[in-house]
Amino acid sequence: MENPVALNRLSENTIFRKGDVFVLFGELFGRGYATGLLDEARKAGMDIVGITVGRRDENNFLRPLNAEELSAAESRLGGKIINIPLMAGFDLDAPEGGPTPTDLLAAMTLENWQQEKLDGDYVSQCRAIATKRFTTALSEVMAILDGMIVSGRNVLFAHTMAGGIPKAKVFLVVANRIYKGRGSRHMSSQALLDSDMGKLILQNFDDVSANTYRHLIDFSATIRERVEASGGQVRYTAYGYHGSAVLIDGSYRWQTYTNYTQGYAKMRLERIAEDAWATGVKATVYNCPEIRTNSSDVFTGIELPLIPLLLALKKENGGRWAEEQWLACQHLLADGFTMDDVFRKITAMQASDVMRPFYDFSAWPMANSQAQADLTIGTSNEITAMHRGTKAMISDHLSGLVVEATGQLIFGESSNPSGPVQWLNHDIVARRLNVSHDQSETAASMTASSSLEMA
Repeated sequence: MENPVALNRLSENTIFRKGDVFVLFGELFGRGYATGLLDEARKAGMDIVGITVGRRDENNFLRPLNAEELSAAESRLGGKIINIPLMAGFDLDAPEGGPTPTDLLAAMTLENWQQEKLDGDYVSQCRAIATKRFTTALSEVMAILDGMIVSGRNVLFAHTMAGGIPKAKVFLVVANRIYKGRGSRHMSSQALLDSDMGKLILQNFDDVSANTYRHLIDFSATIRERVEASGGQVRYTAYGYHGSAVLIDGSYRWQTYTNYTQGYAKMRLERIAEDAWATGVKATVYNCPEIRTNSSDVFTGIELPLIPLLLALKKENGGRWAEEQWLACQHLLADGFTMDDVFRKITAMQASDVMRPFYDFSAWPMANSQAQADLTIGTSNEITAMHRGTKAMISDHLSGLVVEATGQLIFGESSNPSGPVQWLNHDIVARRLNVSHDQSETAASMTASSSLEMA
């Protein structure tokens, strides 16, 4: 995308109803954007169907969930899980008896990883094996799913697969220095990308975060054609990240977390949606604002753009509920600190000359720099230290609000999506939250008034 295309309307669901089918294409583990969209599907009365990535045993064999795991997963999802392992990525696949890509990385050390070379043909062989494994299992999943969808029903496929970090000690040490290191512990993200280890990891990110969307669209074609032939509608959504616009010095401006290594895979995800859209398939990638999740917590500082959401809530006609969010965040700070103190640090970081080069959308994703890492990580650590404790953070509270809003926005927009790639910036997130909670407060007030009159 040359320029971010911002969603600027509050759409409402007009097609999904009780008995329609919501397919979560990615296992539900914990914190994450998917919970917001899943909540909306439940409210609409849709039947929930999920998948599993399966589990690896001690011999690296990929297996389905056992009875206890399946029960817990279906309880968490609130629906039926098709128990065929759909683990994406090739980091743990290899020819019979050969080393996996993770094994190859495990042989590297912190001293030699930048110089060590990998056999590209062998890595490609591992990748082909993993793709065959995944698509074979996907064919089985789609055959079962086809039998679960009654004619005349609408279907919403929600792609949530992301990640692909190999569990190799050397990479975890390098990642810790890239994403958390300051001063002498800082490491250039470009050094990773220039290495064979980095090239392998980027390919794995592609296979997990992006190429699975293409597989989903392609392998559900039979379902899509049958549903549409019977008068139903099929939609596909996916979660992207490509920076977001937040309030900076009173105006909404695009900004990003640096360095977001998975950004290359997220751009591939966008291109897959564009290709599908060009053939008439309603597939959209929604680039969402930064939140804290189990996986994003590795990126120290990614939570900082969350905090200006409080400013957006006020700017977008926020009322009493918006004020309550400010108070809720204030209560999370230790004695002696105020939200003004927090915003002074955010504003100083945003206005720094160090950050200006990183506000270039066309250059995304940029490599980190020593000064940028020191400033971003330092600001994050300073704001964290202002809290009463690390188990209840402002970023946790605001992440929950973003998850709620993006779920509502994506579900509403999916009835009549306007394009293959959309940015959900802080303005539309704030508008959605303010409208939703103002309506809730009005409804509660009317209910209370009716009760008093009846009494």
